[in-house]
Formats: sequence, structure tokens, C-alpha cells
Amino acid sequence: MPLMSAHSRLRLVAGYAFVSALVALVVLLIVARRPVGRPVQLQPLPTRVPLRVHVIGEVAVPGVYDLAPGSIVEDAILAAGGARAAADLSNLNLARLLQDGDQVMVPAESATAAPGLDAGQTSATAPPVTAKVPSAASEAFQTQINVNRATAAELETLPGIGPALAARIITHRGQHGPFASVEDLLDVDGIGPAKLEAIRELVVTH
Repeated sequence: MPLMSAHSRLRLVAGYAFVSALVALVVLLIVARRPVGRPVQLQPLPTRVPLRVHVIGEVAVPGVYDLAPGSIVEDAILAAGGARAAADLSNLNLARLLQDGDQVMVPAESATAAPGLDAGQTSATAPPVTAKVPSAASEAFQTQINVNRATAAELETLPGIGPALAARIITHRGQHGPFASVEDLLDVDGIGPAKLEAIRELVVTH
């Protein structure tokens, strides 16, 4: 095998050096073009503003309570110490989602047994109670009835208010909150201007 001349060996070494330099240049360019990472900044979690809810009616401690977002009516009642024994929760949607500024009204029992009724019978199934008819000289209605707290039996003592209408009054205040004025009774199905005038002087809302 003929020996490589000195000139050929020099050319071969120069070729290796050129290829090595070219490879090094390519690697350098690739490294230089890699994106530079940016530091990650952690954002603080948003503060959850509590709901302020007013709980009134047949609860242990009525008042304004701060509740967590996502709370329901049942949570508001529990925050107020729970419902009293006389409370009627049948017409309340305990699963309703609360909003800031809501008022939760827990009504008294809507069906109160009257004297002389058999056990388990309520005023809703008993014969209608004869309403007292007021007059200018009557003293039977000197104590006005609070329509926001009255039981069904108390409401039925008003002229023209029978068991069905008394139940609608209690259902309305349970679903929409207490009546702000006597005129709000017009929102109850079955109470018109004439019936309102007949009981206006006999009821209060506070």
C-alpha cells in the first residue's frame, strides 16, 4: 500500500478540522436559538366575599349572618341556630341558592289544630271557623293581627279569610318574605281591594 504523502495528510487533517468547526458552529447556533424560559409568577387566589343574609321568623336567633358563597337556605337557618319547634319548613325550598342581601323568612306552622278536633285533624280539614264580624263598637279586634307572624287559625278569625286563603297567605310570605305593608296582601291570590278594605284596620305587618 503506497504511503500517503505529507501533502495529502495535511489536506486530510485540514478537512477534519473544517468539519469539526462546522459541527461546532451548528451546535452553537442551535443552542443560541433556544427560547429563554421566563420565571413563573404565582397569582394570589381571589378572595371569596361572604354572603350577608337576613334570617327572621321561627329560628333560634334571628339576625344577619355571613355565609360562604354557594350557601343554601338550609345553611342560613342552621346559622341562625336552627328552626324552632313551631316552624313550618314545608313551604320553604331549603335547597335554594342564596344571594348577597337575601332575606330568609321561616314561618310558623300553617296548620294549627283547633280545640275539639280529633288527633291528626287540622284546620285545613275541619269545618270552617265562623269569622268574627267587626263593628265600630266591637272590642274583639282591639289587638291587631300581625300577618307576618300569625298562624292559620289566627288569620281565619279575620272576616272573609277561610282555611284556604289563610294557607295562601302563609305560603306567600314563606316564598316571598314578609309583607312590607298591608297593601302587599293584594299580591295573594284571592285577596282583592274589597277584602283588603274589610281587614285593613284589623291587621299589621310589624
